[in-house]
Amino acid sequence: MTRPVIGIIGNSYIMNDQYPVHAGGRMNSEAVSGVAGGVPILLPADPDLLSVEELLEVCDGFLLTGGRPNVHPEEYGEPETEAHGAFDRARDAITLPLVRACVERGQPLLGVCRGFQEVNVALGGTLYPEIRELP
Repeated sequence: MTRPVIGIIGNSYIMNDQYPVHAGGRMNSEAVSGVAGGVPILLPADPDLLSVEELLEVCDGFLLTGGRPNVHPEEYGEPETEAHGAFDRARDAITLPLVRACVERGQPLLGVCRGFQEVNVALGGTLYPEIRELP
């Protein structure tokens, strides 16, 4: 039996203040392979490198990982403030349409931490920039 191919959308950052990197935690790949029985493939979160349509053709399902940058508040109709922190607009540009396409097609998708926030926003939800300020 062929194992399903699971695309892991990781994070972009600058390593050693010099090298742009696409990365995903090893635990994500190990969970996809060892626990879920899939073939993990780390995907760059950059719409200049690939399209949602290409991702849907290559992968049987997706894991949207956690990460430090937040979904940009513009994506859910809020103004940007200092409380929102750092952003990864390139990742937003891939993951939000990917979530909607997966839901439309019935293609498996799991969001963890930031990934779950992406699912929420892609499907019309909002986020609080600082949850500790809520009653």
